[in-house]
Order: sequence, then C-alpha cells, then structure tokens
Amino acid sequence: MYIKSIYDYLKISNINIEYYETLPSTNSYLKERAKSEKEGLVVIANNQTSGRGRFDRKFYSPDNTGIYMSILLKPAFNNFDATLITTAAAVAVARATEKLSGKVTKIKWVNDVLINDKKICGILTEGSINPQNSNPDYVVLGIGVNAFAPENGFQNEIKSIAGYVFEEYNPDIKANFTAEIINQFFKYYQAMPNRFFLDEYRQRSAVIGKEITVIKSDAKIPATALSIDDRCRLEVKYTDGTYEFLSSGEISIKL
Repeated sequence: MYIKSIYDYLKISNINIEYYETLPSTNSYLKERAKSEKEGLVVIANNQTSGRGRFDRKFYSPDNTGIYMSILLKPAFNNFDATLITTAAAVAVARATEKLSGKVTKIKWVNDVLINDKKICGILTEGSINPQNSNPDYVVLGIGVNAFAPENGFQNEIKSIAGYVFEEYNPDIKANFTAEIINQFFKYYQAMPNRFFLDEYRQRSAVIGKEITVIKSDAKIPATALSIDDRCRLEVKYTDGTYEFLSSGEISIKL
C-alpha cells in the first residue's frame, strides 16, 4: 500500500521503487546491484539495522518513523561533481519538508537539513568512478529523514540534536513526503549542469556568516564561514587571517 501511494504522488517517470521491511543499509544493498540496474531504481526500507551516515557513523533507523531510501543514478553529464548531488538532495528535502509541513528548514553544510536547529535529515552519496575517464559508473544517493518522532524517543546520544518533521504518524503523509522528495530531487538532477539549486542552498545555509569549528583529524580549528562557491565549497577564514575553501570534511557550529 505504501509503495502504491508513493507512485500516486510521483510526477517523475522511469522510477522503479522496491520496498523492504528491513535492510542492513539501503545504500549498501543498492551498491551491490548498481552496475546491473538502470538509473531510477529507488530502494526503501521501513528500518535499517546498520544504517550509515558520513564517516561511517551509525544512522538511527527505527520502524515506521523515518524515510530510509537510496536512489541509483548514472550521470551522463560532463564535469561531474558528487558534492552537487548531495547539495541538490539537501535542497530537495528542504523544499519537500516545507511544502508538506509548513516548517522552516535550514541546511548545515554539507548535508544536514535542520528544523529549529535540530537535524531531521542526513544524506550519504557514494559511487564508483570509471578509471578510464573519471566519470562515475554509478552514484547511490542515500537519504534518511526523521519523518516522525520515534515511539520511545531518540537515543540518548542524539536526542539533544535530532528532530522530526510531522507531529503525528500518518502513512499517507509519509508516502506523499517520500514522493515529493523524489520529485524535487529529479527536477534539480535533470538540470544539474545549470546548478540553479545552489542559490537556494546558499539562502538556506545555517552556517554562512557564523563562527564555526573546522574539524580536521584530531584538530578543531576556529573559523568564520564566509560563503559557498559554485562547487559547493565552503569558504572559511581562520583566526590567523588565512582563508581556505573546504570541499569536504566536517564542521561544527553553535546553533
């Protein structure tokens, strides 16, 4: 029923959805099949036993309350940049959230969507690069959203930073929300070379103009976040007056 309802709300063609009650990780499962499947395969799980975020961190994925999905992409455009996939997905989740919940969202560079300074979504983009031409053989885009509050609340280690979108569980809202994220993402993906979603990404930024901490290995370096460029790199200024463009990594911010 859930899958049928998603299709009812989809506005994008050539999407094939598979639903599983339980998977270790939707990203890991889809990566195993990626080379033999066509672009547009979407794998959704009701829960994940080994859900993953960036830096191999565990992503809490309990029954019913979240949207845990991975989308198979096979980009054919030149100058591919995986960071732009993550950026477009973050804007897609933010727009879908605001459209269906009315709540205001922000984006913490690179991949966290926030409501009231609490994380409601994480995004993990993984893939395989063809060594002959540096183009991707495939990209797997993983999106995990806390659609509803877990029945017993969030785990102690994340309850101070984790948020959710909707106040009450509603399976139709969940299906609509899932479809709307897919709709929004593919609108940006199909026009990826134009990068028109970057202006909205910047406008939603939770970090530009803020004092942040850049985390590198065991070092924590104070800095100011200045801007986000067209490659989605974060420009920072350190306290010693030097500048750097960060293309990946981790930052923290006192929200």
